Amino acid sequence: MNTNIFEELKNLLTEFQTFLEQNVATIRPAILAIAGVFPQIVELIDKLIELMNKLKTEINNFDLGNINGLTEATQFINMIKSFLESARTLLPDEAGTINDVLAVADVVGSLGGLTDVKADIIKAIDTIVTQLASLKPA
Repeated sequence: MNTNIFEELKNLLTEFQTFLEQNVATIRPAILAIAGVFPQIVELIDKLIELMNKLKTEINNFDLGNINGLTEATQFINMIKSFLESARTLLPDEAGTINDVLAVADVVGSLGGLTDVKADIIKAIDTIVTQLASLKPA
């Protein structure tokens, strides 16, 4: 299992961005009608925009340019992940701890691929935030 969560994130954001770009004209009137009956829909959009901006900040905060040995560290983490996947079967009582460690290892193990997709992630987030904001009543 060698999943790069940043590549996965980029793909999901790109898919969401494309969906919004293709459908915002259809979605906006529906959202406006829903807001008339259920005004909390605006809060939902605001919270989603807030989360997108927090995600953007976190991605921007990753500065990997000064980390020497990042490739080797990523390989090390991926070896740990493989070991933990195998150990989970032999240590069923430790499944919770193993899952916690794997969650951290997934992020750290993916850092090497972040530089390749960082700009794409930021661009997709910016576009999504703009599209989401356009759905709200004026």
